[in-house]
Amino acid sequence: MKQLRIGVLALQGDVSEHIDITYLALREMALRGEVIIVKSEDQIDEVHGLIIPGGESTTIGRVAERYGLLSKIRDAHSAGMPIFGTCAGLILMAKHISDARTGKIDQPILGILDVEVVRNAFGRQRESFESYIEISKINKNSFPGVFIRAPAIRSVLSNEVEVLAIYEDKMVAVQQNNRLGMSFHPELTADTSIHKFFIKLILKSPLIENDEENVYGR
Repeated sequence: MKQLRIGVLALQGDVSEHIDITYLALREMALRGEVIIVKSEDQIDEVHGLIIPGGESTTIGRVAERYGLLSKIRDAHSAGMPIFGTCAGLILMAKHISDARTGKIDQPILGILDVEVVRNAFGRQRESFESYIEISKINKNSFPGVFIRAPAIRSVLSNEVEVLAIYEDKMVAVQQNNRLGMSFHPELTADTSIHKFFIKLILKSPLIENDEENVYGR
């Protein structure tokens, strides 16, 4: 049987914050698991779910493309791996992207989430802010959303996509089967609700055999 292993793509961005809150979520769920840094193709094969953190989406995409990680992640997605992207991670997962100021842009992306995303939809760095948002699917009436040069979801391109949260008439969180994309940074809060939600998606995936002895810490 397999022990739960969650990867965090570690090319640039807030990697350590995702690692810390994922470990906290695992402990609160009484689960045995490991959170590992992913920097190479081989490491993708070692994990049952992948988190793509915030940061600079163009940099992450170009480095990932250079080292063959984009195609490897696409293959893992096709095999059923749950994937969760925050901020820059959402941008990289989207099928189509544009910029709020410059319009259509050309940068390496995964194209595995059926949405169109607008970069910098809430403004640049100086317009970053925090605000509570409602995510009813995870039973949160007031999740502390941290928006830093945040993108927004302009449109959904498939009826498989479920909108999980809206802020100021902008879509900021979506789910498509076992993929999650969010405009904000849940890893910069002390609230583990979203990471627990993602872990539950991993436990339901074909890549992890969920058994009492090896997964649950009891």
